[in-house]
Amino acid sequence: MGPRVNEKILAKTVQVISNDGQNLGNMNISDALNTAYDMGLDLVEINANATPVLVKIMDYGKYKYDQKKRANEARKKQKVIELREVWVTPVIEDNDFNVKMKKVFEFLGDGNKVKIAVMTHGDKKILARSRDAVPQLFERIIALIGDKGVLESKSKPEDRTKSIIIAPAK
Repeated sequence: MGPRVNEKILAKTVQVISNDGQNLGNMNISDALNTAYDMGLDLVEINANATPVLVKIMDYGKYKYDQKKRANEARKKQKVIELREVWVTPVIEDNDFNVKMKKVFEFLGDGNKVKIAVMTHGDKKILARSRDAVPQLFERIIALIGDKGVLESKSKPEDRTKSIIIAPAK
């Protein structure tokens, strides 16, 4: 929903601004509409809360087009940060760890946040070892990332899936 235009303006008296920015003064709505129609333009409500209501004579179609174009430009310049996810096991081999870390550095280099998750499940022996292995693994990852990323959050100790979220360094 945008501003009210032409006959949809509810006020009886309006303050009119011309299309070149000149103040035409207070008019009743019918005179303001006739002035706008004579110029081949629309009467657009700018400030409905003012007394009297502030309206401007303009090409409303062009105004909407410019607004849409500005919004598209702003969207193009906007950087969307995604949360990428990498899964590891508590007892990961060195080569697998290096491959996963290469992916983490790639994601951080692209400006995305990375969630590194460890699923602790399976045989009870592995679970017993993983209680110590998971915090050590996270410390190893954080030390390896160093100044390329910043630790943003850790999962709660009671969560089944342990994870950390790393944001790219500024």
